[in-house]
Amino acid sequence: MPGPSVQLSYCIVNTNGREHLGACLGAIAATHPDGVSCEVLLLDNASDDGSVEEASVIASDDRLLAEALRVIPLERRAGKAANDTRLLTEARGKLCLLLNEDSELLAGAAAALIGALHSDPEAGAAGAQLLDPAGVPQPCAWRLPGVGTALAQVLFLHKALVTESGGSEIRRVGWAQSAALLVRRSAAEAVDYFDPTFFVYSDETDFCKRLGDAGFATLYVPAARAIHHEQLSTDRSAGERRVVEFHRNRDLYMRKHHGAAAAAAVRGLTALSYLPRALAALVLPGHDPRWYLLHASKALRPSGAGLRELATGEPAARGG
Repeated sequence: MPGPSVQLSYCIVNTNGREHLGACLGAIAATHPDGVSCEVLLLDNASDDGSVEEASVIASDDRLLAEALRVIPLERRAGKAANDTRLLTEARGKLCLLLNEDSELLAGAAAALIGALHSDPEAGAAGAQLLDPAGVPQPCAWRLPGVGTALAQVLFLHKALVTESGGSEIRRVGWAQSAALLVRRSAAEAVDYFDPTFFVYSDETDFCKRLGDAGFATLYVPAARAIHHEQLSTDRSAGERRVVEFHRNRDLYMRKHHGAAAAAAVRGLTALSYLPRALAALVLPGHDPRWYLLHASKALRPSGAGLRELATGEPAARGG
């Protein structure tokens, strides 16, 4: 039987994250706001790098973690959307802070996110300002995808017209990255949580879109800051599979919410946007034109073996 409810559930998905998981847990212990009851749920996504064992050692040395940490082990690897849904349904907190294992909350982050949701009863989610490991703010909230946003990317106006993070004021946005996203559990339940069809990428975009359709806003909270090491995005060993997964799920989002014609238009516009970048990469140091051409190819035809197939052993699915 589940125990009594708590105010805040930290919900971490760990997939072979030994390099960063200790810092994630340590940051929770160091920054947790006083007077807020909590639990820490760690869903281990069939890791084989000893990260869970290390987490247990870390927890044993900290009073908050020793009392609050609960590990949920998976025997078979699942996608981010399915894992976040599992955490939200297991959580006892009215508010659930979704975290990647490579996210580190900075001082005051949880308190700022909680305050933002408490100040806006119509908000269902609130995203932190993400920083790279050097402390540089990264884009982390955007307008919802559509033909217009794809056209803005072609015209090199994406930063001005689509990115919604930045500045010092809390604001409503289309969607926010789930590396550090506080969710009102009742709002998540109202929209049936995350859609597991999205293995990774566009899962939080779809979630925030459905929250908005149900009347729940998504907030960007600049005072809440978290370092995001972007372990998946910087892993070039996944190579083409990561690119396939990214464009396949963006296409899935478009077909789900805007229909086949709009999805086809976005595929073409997105592919087009990568071509001048590929040309520029021919002369810019540190850039590989083949990487941009790969993106263009998979944006136009989002099919092949992606991260889902790598993790689960399923046959390659055809997108579009």
